[in-house]
Amino acid sequence: MKDLIIFEVAKNRYAIDIEHIQRITQIPMITDIPSAHPYVEGMMSYENRVVKVVGFRQMVGLKTYDEELKALFEEMKQQHKVWVDTLQNSIQKGVSFHLTTNPHMCNLGKWLDNFTSYDDHVSQILKELNDFHKRLHTSAIDIIETAKSDPTKARHEVDTMVMEIYDSTMHHINQFITEFEIVANSLQKLLLYHGSTGAFAIKVDTIIDIAHIDDHQIQASNENNHVSEFLELSGVIQLDGKLINVIKSISMPRSEVA
Repeated sequence: MKDLIIFEVAKNRYAIDIEHIQRITQIPMITDIPSAHPYVEGMMSYENRVVKVVGFRQMVGLKTYDEELKALFEEMKQQHKVWVDTLQNSIQKGVSFHLTTNPHMCNLGKWLDNFTSYDDHVSQILKELNDFHKRLHTSAIDIIETAKSDPTKARHEVDTMVMEIYDSTMHHINQFITEFEIVANSLQKLLLYHGSTGAFAIKVDTIIDIAHIDDHQIQASNENNHVSEFLELSGVIQLDGKLINVIKSISMPRSEVA
């Protein structure tokens, strides 16, 4: 019987023997290392020593978390541009508006409802973004009602009030995008790992659980277990209907970019 820490990266789950993990922690200040290996995100202070931080996403060939967040928010900006254009078209042409007026039902609203920041500056931007985003969606309710009796007034309100709220919402989204490294770090976790190449920290998306398994539960995988020269899997397990890749070893990349 062994205990495995289950963590998730981009909706893929991995497990690692808890014996290799000294601690699970929030991500502190990380200092860049000039010319470091692409997988190494920097170094940090831990218990009076300096340890390097490795990005697990890079090891498995994925975008960094902040890059993924930026792409997601650019998409959500486009969705809200479509929302405003559709509302304008609805009021101008007197046709039904079918997009949501509930700020909690769009993709941005759902994301904001589930996000918590431990950084005061990011939290303030988040609060202001949330306020403008709610006002944007709910503004359509009164305007649609106004259009029934006074279409001219409704068109004026769309072109002035709604566009002003929309511009403020986009401004705060852009502010949020500039802070994505901080945002990503506040969401992710660090595993303090000790292996054959020494101690270092591994950045992962989120911790799921601790599982107790027997060795016979680990099944051979059809895929190549050597994900990279620094990451080797021992197979897969199935828990709660989900396949989980079991990590055999992780090595610290030592080479540097020339």
